[in-house]
Amino acid sequence: MLNRRSFSRLALCASLSFAGIQAQAAEDGNPVVVLETSMGNITVELDGAKAPKSTENFLKYVEKGHYNGVIFHRVIPGFMIQTGGMNPDMSEKGTDKPIRNESRNGLTNKRGTLAMARTANPHSATAQFFVNLKDNAFLDQGDGYAVFGKVIEGMEVVDKIAGVRTTSKKGHDDVPVEPITIKSAKLVPAKP
Repeated sequence: MLNRRSFSRLALCASLSFAGIQAQAAEDGNPVVVLETSMGNITVELDGAKAPKSTENFLKYVEKGHYNGVIFHRVIPGFMIQTGGMNPDMSEKGTDKPIRNESRNGLTNKRGTLAMARTANPHSATAQFFVNLKDNAFLDQGDGYAVFGKVIEGMEVVDKIAGVRTTSKKGHDDVPVEPITIKSAKLVPAKP
């Protein structure tokens, strides 16, 4: 039997499926961002409740247009794909100050999750992030890598990116031979 809440949920699902966004993200009130890449769209849901600093940081870079034009500069099949900081010529984009590591937030590095990339310093994350291609529990140990979201649509695009040929370029390994670009990163407006 349909109660008022069920009916609202069905109506929301119908309107969101038209927009190409899964209903659960909007229902939770979590921010949703669409990464339009040269290989297809990847839609991600951010977890602002469990990873507030990382989510705010990511959205700040989205708002500034920082991710528009960056490449996936590190692709390791069976592990992860990384982006967020390199131009097609392998020059690094400028960033804001690093943020505090939120790795102990209860979110884990499972397949399809987004996590902040960083150096050996646990509090060095800026704009770069990666998508886990499989469950990477070892990234949760010690200081860990802060998970702040998950792919809710377009995991087939992530897997397609993971399958490209890679090489070494300008001192970096695992760089796709043909550049894979984020054309745009856009926050999906909240439904009224």
